[in-house]
Amino acid sequence: MPLTPQTAPVTYWLEHAWLGTHVEPSVAVDVADGRIAAVRTGVASPPPGAVALRGLTLPGLANAHSHAFHRALRGTVQVGSGTFWTWRETMYSVADRLTPDTYFALARAVYAEMALAGITCVGEFHYLHHAPGGARYADPNAMGEALLAAAADAGIRITLLDTAYLSAGFGTPPNHHQLRFSDGTAEAWAQRADALKDGPEHARIGAALHSVRAVPADQLTTVADWARARQAPLHVHLSEQTAENDACRDAHGRTPTQLLSDHGVLGPRTTAVHATHLTPEDIGLLGGTGTGVCMCPTTERDLADGIGPAPRLQAHGSPLSLGSDSHAVIDLLEEARAMELDERLRTRTRGHWTAAALLRAATADGHAALGWDDAGAIETGALADLTTIALDSVRTAGPPPRLGAETAVFAASAADVRHTIVGGRQIVRDGAHTRVSDVPAALAASIAAVRG
Repeated sequence: MPLTPQTAPVTYWLEHAWLGTHVEPSVAVDVADGRIAAVRTGVASPPPGAVALRGLTLPGLANAHSHAFHRALRGTVQVGSGTFWTWRETMYSVADRLTPDTYFALARAVYAEMALAGITCVGEFHYLHHAPGGARYADPNAMGEALLAAAADAGIRITLLDTAYLSAGFGTPPNHHQLRFSDGTAEAWAQRADALKDGPEHARIGAALHSVRAVPADQLTTVADWARARQAPLHVHLSEQTAENDACRDAHGRTPTQLLSDHGVLGPRTTAVHATHLTPEDIGLLGGTGTGVCMCPTTERDLADGIGPAPRLQAHGSPLSLGSDSHAVIDLLEEARAMELDERLRTRTRGHWTAAALLRAATADGHAALGWDDAGAIETGALADLTTIALDSVRTAGPPPRLGAETAVFAASAADVRHTIVGGRQIVRDGAHTRVSDVPAALAASIAAVRG
């Protein structure tokens, strides 16, 4: 079903609201045409006809980096040991079995799981474009359109980051798995991506470079120019593995960050994903150009990638966002918590970010990275996307409500999400999805259809 905003005026009464700097009790939020028309504080009880949201209400959470089909790997890739590269072989085996229909069913279930976790917008880093062997579907964007439809059906917003993926490595053609990903050239990628259109309410189209190993250096600018001409977000996996850095130096005599800089890829509309293994010069280049960085701590720890230099990146000028990436778990509160706690383990010091700063990464800065600058805040004119977290669960009970932000970030989990509202409509009500009646069953069935 299409995602349409709440057109009839509605008022939500927030028992406690996170307003960016503090928790405010008893807030009424008036919604019209899917946007916040007014924020009224000091409203002691729900006005007549208002919908009461009890707990702590935040702006909707933005998952800035997702590969929806990786959800089918959960559990399987945790058996035994292995490396990032052996994990990748398992990932390929799932990718090989997906069709537009099975991808729609899987993504719909995954996006419904995200809604249950309070996520109102997802950045889908999409490179699974063609049929096995590289044959084109009758609609060359059949797989991308399946993702757009899945997000609409699950009731969340999406930025489809259509991804250029053209080679297996520096100077190496795609392997037989990667033929599904490749358009052959950046020009052919751009021609196909041109046919994708923003949705009226829920969808925006962006671009991605899979990585410097997957897009030849002389074609990086083509993708960057495509995004620049449309003022669209541009994302890129960057320095996730030291092997990528070593191969890039061997091929080009510079780091991946330096290569992207040389070809005009960096800038305020660009987001580097992971950015784990950087030199001080790399950090200066990213921060100095205002390039954002999306950290994915639960995936980075699951794959033993390492801990990226997030505090230094932010100090140099890079806005931070968060993503669940391979969906080892889908929990943006855990991503926020993990970014701080991983840094504590690495440095043996505490307090690298406040709870407010971590919530900003999960909300306003995540939305900005996905091209939704009009979301991520509870303020007049913003999109009416909200997430309510219980303050009376076994994890959250006890602290005073004024410490709701700290409770949310450092104690709560996705299981504590009580309500999710997108465009003024309740997509999750009292912990139940209003559009997908049985999300676990939908996940189980759609994953079984693509597992060997």
